[in-house]
Amino acid sequence: MGEDAFDVPVRGDGIRLGQFLKLANLIESGAEAKEVTSDGLVTVNGDVETRRGRQLAVGDVVALGGTAARVTAG
Repeated sequence: MGEDAFDVPVRGDGIRLGQFLKLANLIESGAEAKEVTSDGLVTVNGDVETRRGRQLAVGDVVALGGTAARVTAG
């Protein structure tokens, strides 16, 4: 799964899942982030993640709806 992910650079050491979903253009709003995470539609490194506030680190791969994005250092 990680091979098919596109890279999304972030500033600092990490980013919260909801913010990353917006930055990667996987969703359009914070409300949508809450909806897709609570519905169990988001995975982080292959595991379903229901906490939109989860802190991501460089190298993590987030997937939603068949599209995956990798956190990279910006």
